[in-house]
This record gives sequence, structure tokens and C-alpha cells, in this order.
Amino acid sequence: MPLRLAHIVLQTNRLSEMKQWYQSVLATRVVFESPSATFMTFDDEHHRLALVAMPDLVERTSRTVGMMHSAYTFPALHELLIRYRKLKAVGIEPVVPIQHGVTTSMYYRDPDSNLVELQIDNFATAEAATAYMQGAEYAADSAGPTYDPEVMATALEAGTPMDELTSRAWAAQFPQIDVRARLMG
Repeated sequence: MPLRLAHIVLQTNRLSEMKQWYQSVLATRVVFESPSATFMTFDDEHHRLALVAMPDLVERTSRTVGMMHSAYTFPALHELLIRYRKLKAVGIEPVVPIQHGVTTSMYYRDPDSNLVELQIDNFATAEAATAYMQGAEYAADSAGPTYDPEVMATALEAGTPMDELTSRAWAAQFPQIDVRARLMG
């Protein structure tokens, strides 16, 4: 039987702030809450994310060993861009948007400095995505170029084809951001 990722649990010093942030970013709903824990979901699973308040935690840095980021996939580009604009309107902006080729992604940093990737898959099947990842373009640069999500949203609204907007060639037209520096915070 194949495994599925069930949930992620984050320990935090900022339970209330983290709860509000994840409710905004992932559109979660709370399924259980106590003074020391909040369990949330965004789909039919009983919980996808849990936040647990622990005493005397040391602040996380971008140079702390551990999970680099969690990622969440939207079904379509317009839905990713709608979420981008909703978050921007409340002051939550991506640390860096990246056109990986295999995905169109935006990385956000939560109040505890954990990275969260919001993305779409650029290929219709996992087999096609895997074939791309095993190809020359991905081997030459697995990160890919950065892009401007506001320009992308405006271009999509103006009728630019999604296949064009989710290409590395489209993203490469923008001044490039040092991805490593941005992700290392």
C-alpha cells in the first residue's frame, strides 16, 4: 500500500500568531484547539498541520539543521495567483517566487522562520514532471529563474497563455534575485 503524507507538526513559541498566519496562507480551519496546541486542516483529512506550544524553545534560524520547507499544491495557476494577491493585501508576501520548471512556486516565511512553498505543478502527470526533472534543463539549474508574481497575475488576466507564463523562458526576462540569499534569510 502506498504511503501518503498525513500531517506536519511544528513546535512554536508563537501559537496564536502561527495559527493566524497558517489560517491566512493555507486557508485552514481549526479542528482542535487547547492552550498548548492547535490542529488544522484545509481538506477532508482530520488534520494536516498541528502547532504545539513548547516551553523554552530556542528561536529557529535559516541556518538551523532541519526541514527546509513544506509545500502545498494548488490545482491551477489562477488559484495560486488569487492566493498570492489575498496574502499580499494583508501584508504577507513571498520571500522569493521561483520558476522551477517542474513547478511554479512562491516561498513564504512563517513567524517562526519556517519556509512554506505554495505551488502549481507545470506538468499534467507525475511521469512528465519526472521526465523533465531528469532532463538537461533541470540538470543545468534545478532552482530556475525568479519572476514577478504581480506581473504574472496581470499577464494571466490579460490572456497570456498559462503555458507561456509557467515557462522558464518567461521568468528569465525579469531581473534575477539571489535565491540562496533570500531563502537563507
